[in-house]
Amino acid sequence: MNIELLIGVISCYIIGSIPTAVIYGKFFHNIDVRNHGSGNAGATNTLRTLGKTAGFVVMLFDVFKGWMATELASGLIYFDAINPNQLMLFKILFGIIAVVGHIFPVFAKFKGGKGIACLLGMILNINIEIALICIGVFIVVFLLSRYVSLGSMIATLAFPIVIILFPRFNDGGPMVIVFAFAIFTIVVLTHQKNIIRLINGEENKTRLGRKN
Repeated sequence: MNIELLIGVISCYIIGSIPTAVIYGKFFHNIDVRNHGSGNAGATNTLRTLGKTAGFVVMLFDVFKGWMATELASGLIYFDAINPNQLMLFKILFGIIAVVGHIFPVFAKFKGGKGIACLLGMILNINIEIALICIGVFIVVFLLSRYVSLGSMIATLAFPIVIILFPRFNDGGPMVIVFAFAIFTIVVLTHQKNIIRLINGEENKTRLGRKN
């Protein structure tokens, strides 16, 4: 591993580790969102705990974290650390590292969110068309079920499926599909409790009409 790649990996993890929900909650409300609701330091729990404005701000910044970490891969080409045809592969790799940082943030005792907003930022950077498809899938599932968790998982699954069905979106070959399914696996693992609650009919539904 060359020094540029190592710096990129570390930087992506640090970017992902910025605990947006924790910082926002403590600074503006003197509340640690991890002590409320689901206990996750993500946009959904922030929405339920602190309201729509807080949830939107946290989501927006978490999306930006994923976008920025993914964009760092472009710098590897500038420093001749990778070949241009490897860009897609390293964008996904850097995005995954940021998502892992979000889930296990070094700045918040490794207790973070579930990585969905950060993941969206990665997909927006890779291909905005795929991102819009995934967002559309999430909206449809959410409106039909009112379950953020279910919408998030199915929307994440849409990512590798779209790449398989429409090869023009895949600039990195078979490994991109592997990484895409790896991302879905990570999301499923972070939603294990949600899956159990969904099966048992105990999952909380989200109503956007409440709280400001």
